[in-house]
Amino acid sequence: MEIRIQAIRFEPTEKLQDFIHKKVGKLDKFSDEIRKVEVSLKVVKPETAMNKEVSIRVSTSSELYAEKICDTFEEAIDNCMDALVKQLQKTKEKRQER
Repeated sequence: MEIRIQAIRFEPTEKLQDFIHKKVGKLDKFSDEIRKVEVSLKVVKPETAMNKEVSIRVSTSSELYAEKICDTFEEAIDNCMDALVKQLQKTKEKRQER
């Protein structure tokens, strides 16, 4: 599984990159079909709270996508991962029904 991290207008810390790799790596448990994961990080309106936007696109046989805005990148990544896990489980259930 290829993991691409794109930070828009800032350089992510090593700690944040490690956190992303650790969290995204857990998606392998839910599907063997994941080929690529693209993580996009952006700060919207730097002077306000709730300004860290994370979007994650997962390429499998279908496209899965989650986007969240939170106080911290870690919190937004956790929320995106929860949404993606639900999407992966639904996709798996639909395949088993066929």
